[in-house]
Amino acid sequence: MTRESFLGGQRSLYIRLGLAVVMVCSAFALSGCSMSLRPLSDTVEEELELSLDRGFDGIIVYVNQAGDSRFYASGWDNREKQITADPHALFKIASISKLYMAAATAQLVADGALSLDQTLAELIPEVEGRIENAETISLKMMVKHRSGIPEYIEHPDFKSDTDEPYLKTIALIFDEGADFRPGKKYAYSNTNYLIIGEILDRTLGYSHHRYIRDEILTPLGLNNTYSLYTEVDSNDVMSGYLVGWDPDLKNWDHTGPGGSMVATAEDVGLFLRALIDGTLFTEEEQAIYTSIYEYEHTGWVPGYTSIARYHVDIDAVVVQFVNTSSGQLFWLDLNKVYNRIVRILENES
Repeated sequence: MTRESFLGGQRSLYIRLGLAVVMVCSAFALSGCSMSLRPLSDTVEEELELSLDRGFDGIIVYVNQAGDSRFYASGWDNREKQITADPHALFKIASISKLYMAAATAQLVADGALSLDQTLAELIPEVEGRIENAETISLKMMVKHRSGIPEYIEHPDFKSDTDEPYLKTIALIFDEGADFRPGKKYAYSNTNYLIIGEILDRTLGYSHHRYIRDEILTPLGLNNTYSLYTEVDSNDVMSGYLVGWDPDLKNWDHTGPGGSMVATAEDVGLFLRALIDGTLFTEEEQAIYTSIYEYEHTGWVPGYTSIARYHVDIDAVVVQFVNTSSGQLFWLDLNKVYNRIVRILENES
């Protein structure tokens, strides 16, 4: 089987699992819920060791709690070379990247460079008549996934490792009907953030990747966060594995805005903490961000799954990286392991 045919079969999976969704057990997935019957481990370390029985190649967990950082890892960083998981390894954080783009958008709106009420047709005139409702879809709707714009990743000509200009990739969904009327529903779509990447670049006059580095990462001292895989030494990146496909997926590049970033678990945790506690934003920027996006996210690209959330009851940011990906039932296990880790932390607190 070729890489292209395999990816073709995985495309709908890529859509479903790249979303920021909370998976819950259903009657269909009772077999994936067996973990609930096992007594909770006493420590995070024990829970990570047991998680490997769920088919994880390697797992990293970072906890930022009341100013204290803790690092955990189990399993393999690279299973072929038998290199053990390193809690400080770089990782492809996939759709967690959208948090950084939403933060950049909030800052530019506060600066007056953008308005949340500007329409897609105003911001990118070329798409008027090619994307349905472009004259009524606002920037705010796109950030909040309420635009109704179809998902470009579902297009048969989509290539995940393309380095084509964003607008050329956006053209994949030209002349397709809207999924729903703008603002009437929520439907996660990577196309929204591909378009936002183009809008940010046009507004700035340079790459939004540079803006995120200069205005978000550098001020926060996040020196282990990068916009693109090509910016890092591949030896520092954790290997990634897709169930049913043997090779290491580390070198499969993902360049689309909202899914391209690489970071350590610690840097993701510190960013999320700063996003929440006001360190990153002015009061105005914080209010704008709160009105447009969430304060947690999950991520999925082939070989890499991630969860980053804040838990107010224990004042803890918990980040989980697993360098294995598969289908829906696998996500049930990922979330169950994550939730069990949080329960252990709650017991410790």
